[in-house]
Amino acid sequence: MSKTPSAKRMAKSAAKNPTVKSPAVKAPTSSPAFVSDLKTSTRAAMIALLNKRLADAIDLKLAVKQAHWNIKGPSFIGIHLLLDEVSGRVEDHYDTIAERCVQLGGTAHGTLQSVAKATSLTPYPTDATAQDEHVRQISDHLGAFAKNCREAVDDADEAGDAITADIFTSIARAVDKDHWFIGAHLG
Repeated sequence: MSKTPSAKRMAKSAAKNPTVKSPAVKAPTSSPAFVSDLKTSTRAAMIALLNKRLADAIDLKLAVKQAHWNIKGPSFIGIHLLLDEVSGRVEDHYDTIAERCVQLGGTAHGTLQSVAKATSLTPYPTDATAQDEHVRQISDHLGAFAKNCREAVDDADEAGDAITADIFTSIARAVDKDHWFIGAHLG
């Protein structure tokens, strides 16, 4: 169970009292939302949800690159190249998340400072060099991100945003596959 409130609960809360906003939930900005059939409260909840997963995805990308640059071990080249591929896919995921956030009238919070404050992933050890340690860390990070995306599917579905739910379904499916690819290197 996620520690964060579900999108449905956030949308209901925003609908009851639109002047009171939690720090994580902002009403969509004055920029045009390209999804006009969703309620403002639903869009606000989805923007908050998307920004949470955006922070995780950017953090994940940086962790994967940290491993890619620093890994050492007998399967170095194979894992090094795999990590580069995974990194590219994670970048595609966070681009999709950020674009959906803006489509809903929000602002994507992708700066390093925003990500550092908002990520739910555990810090990646910058002193790791051993292949097994990197593989375990990346496997754990991928698993945590996939779990968060599956929870986001449920939250978006509960809030009535099938498109955001579909985006997170697609991302979770792809991350599960990368999790499997990386996990296959565990001893």
